[in-house]
Amino acid sequence: MKLLALKSFAALVPIPQWISLAAGQPLSTENDILEYVNPLIGSGNGGNVFAGASLPYGMAKAVADVDGQNTGGFATDGSHVIGFSSMHDSGTGGNPSLANFPLFPQYCPDDVLDNCQFPKAARAVHYVNDSVVARPGHFALALENGIRAEMTVSEHAALYRFNFPSSTAEDGSELSPLILVDLTDAWDSRQNASIKIDAENGRITTNGTFLPSFGAGTYASYFCADFLGAAVKESGIWVNDRAGTETQELFVTRGFNLFYLQAGGYMRFRRPEDGTVTVRVGVSFISSEKACENAEKEIPYPEDDFDRLRQRAESAWREKLSPVSVQAGGVTEDFLETFWSGLYRTMLSPQDLTGENPLWRSDEPYYDSFYCIWDSFRATHPFLTIVDPVAQSRMVRSLLDTYRHEGWLPDCRMSLCKGWTQGGSNADVVLADAFVKNLTGIDWDLAYKAMVNDAENEPLEWSYEGRGGLHSWKRLNYIPYLDFDYLGFGTNSRSISRTVEYSYNDFSLATVGQGLGKPEYIKYLSRASNWQNLFKADQHSLINGSDTGFVGFFQPKYLNGTWGYQDPIACSPLASPCSLTSNPSETFESSVWEYQFYVPHDMATLIGLLGGPDYFVSRLNFFHTSGLADISNEPVFLTVFLYHYAGRPALSAARVHAYIPSAFNASTSGLPGNDDSGAMGAFTVFTMMGLFPNPGQNVYLIVPPFFEAVSITHPVTNNTATIRNVNFDSSYRSIYIQSATLNGEPYTKNWIGHEFFTEGWTLELTLSDQESDWGTGVDDLPPSLGQSMHVWT
Repeated sequence: MKLLALKSFAALVPIPQWISLAAGQPLSTENDILEYVNPLIGSGNGGNVFAGASLPYGMAKAVADVDGQNTGGFATDGSHVIGFSSMHDSGTGGNPSLANFPLFPQYCPDDVLDNCQFPKAARAVHYVNDSVVARPGHFALALENGIRAEMTVSEHAALYRFNFPSSTAEDGSELSPLILVDLTDAWDSRQNASIKIDAENGRITTNGTFLPSFGAGTYASYFCADFLGAAVKESGIWVNDRAGTETQELFVTRGFNLFYLQAGGYMRFRRPEDGTVTVRVGVSFISSEKACENAEKEIPYPEDDFDRLRQRAESAWREKLSPVSVQAGGVTEDFLETFWSGLYRTMLSPQDLTGENPLWRSDEPYYDSFYCIWDSFRATHPFLTIVDPVAQSRMVRSLLDTYRHEGWLPDCRMSLCKGWTQGGSNADVVLADAFVKNLTGIDWDLAYKAMVNDAENEPLEWSYEGRGGLHSWKRLNYIPYLDFDYLGFGTNSRSISRTVEYSYNDFSLATVGQGLGKPEYIKYLSRASNWQNLFKADQHSLINGSDTGFVGFFQPKYLNGTWGYQDPIACSPLASPCSLTSNPSETFESSVWEYQFYVPHDMATLIGLLGGPDYFVSRLNFFHTSGLADISNEPVFLTVFLYHYAGRPALSAARVHAYIPSAFNASTSGLPGNDDSGAMGAFTVFTMMGLFPNPGQNVYLIVPPFFEAVSITHPVTNNTATIRNVNFDSSYRSIYIQSATLNGEPYTKNWIGHEFFTEGWTLELTLSDQESDWGTGVDDLPPSLGQSMHVWT
């Protein structure tokens, strides 16, 4: 199956050594960086990416919706198109998100209204594989019935062009194009909805109440569509598989039990000479009137605005990508496409809904689709801190404004609703990361208050905010297995993963508290060591009855201090998956093996508990080569680079090349799992540019970039940082650092701080095909709370 992403060159053509690729205004199509952005990467294999048209952080996201892997709307799985809708999320798990009020174009056989297909399953039609065009700000395809669709967007509105080929009935009369609006969303969660057709003015307005895809409560969505370029022949409403012209308004509920009522409205047109019907769609979370205002303001001339909007979207994306430039060094185009497409996906979410929040009045920004912070704190937000610190500061302010008005920092949020909490209160890590990297415009006293609230106060419903089990956390210094928690209510599981995450959350609080001069930071720094209370030094791990040879793992512990048991390989790729709703366990979505490495603030102590650097390296190698490592999920990210803490940075470099391009590449199946609001994209970009963050700390772990050089111009300071490979080898045989210089001076540390980006330093790495002693000394290791017992020869 071939799918196009508007590329004009062969996928494996090496890029000449001298070419430097940046994202500014193009001199010609040959050097336009957007040619390397392929929104279809991850549109198969469960990547769930949004492949359609969007502005950076845009609310309007237009794409074709399919009946296959439709979590992000469209998928390259050969399924059927069932509609075209204007709001989506990108890369998420859970239920399919948004896709409210889809449009669907068709002809009625013999021009008889009752012959048209209205329900989703009946109207579904394949798309033509070779017709798919996906580019930042633009999406298009052809249906097998000959109808073509293309779309572009503004911030809160979408513009569609449907082209209907000439078609006639058996009597020779020309068929009339029909476009319906469906009162549904991607996973049929509608609770109720209304529609009103104004045929005289060619307008349809709707509103409805829906469920969030991974959270609690409901949200209201509003829609306003203007149909242009063709005279309206007739209009009306439809219910299930029948339509009529008598009624122009409709209110529907969900339906009874499993019977989901399918309903909506339509307009039928006299086919224009060029066959094209234009539809301008405004969306809003405020009202239908606001949706119409958004469309009228942002797309004032819909029949003439398509190319202007598309070009504006491309310019917006070039500007957002412009801080980064790459000196390719002869690598193949696939690596460039993987890199730039990953960067692009980091800016699809969270979505800027400032002015579209009906829940409270505020002058602060409002961002939505933090989906979920358990995923995005590890790479997405640290990456935006580098390339778009103004937007990241606005996101932090939005989190704090949510705390101000709802009482808790979100851990997950979508569609104006509270999302399910997966682990700890990981917005705390996002705040600490912003603090240590000196983001501006943030009320740090409010931030500290919000973080203390997470650490000290248990909400009644900790399933979607705050932390549960705080009584035990403070009294026992761990989260017990089968905890007795009468203060609040949530899924009483994940005692191991919550313990290690709470430990790091409290370290994040201590970091901010110490920086603000709060004396109680000492208490939270002490709690940051609570992870040690679940370490069982004599615990073995078996696979298929054979001992792995490694001893010492986290294990659940009861309220009375006695040990419980969870097989260390449970919830790994070698066993059954674990989630909140299926097979809940004492670790969330990952195994004890994987969580054993999650002590980001005190790797030195962890390495000591696990037997020292050599044993730690051996254990880490086994984890990554035995099938235990789940590269499809975010908790694995930092483990790829943990060799740095044992004084073996060369092994981190080797490990990243084991995953790129095998698991992260430029194919439609080029992601190993859900992109999770750009988390997989951020992991890819950080890895390929050679600096990976330990989020919440001023630490980036150094490996050689996948290119000859990568430069980033800080958008606030305007200083340009460069990491450059000397003796770069585009076949990737020479991937080991022999020596390094920072601003021309010898540099032996295997990590660097955020000042590298803000001050605009230059880091040069001399490479070879053999491991060296660079970055291996005790003084070269990244910081840890405990003292290193590092010895390496």
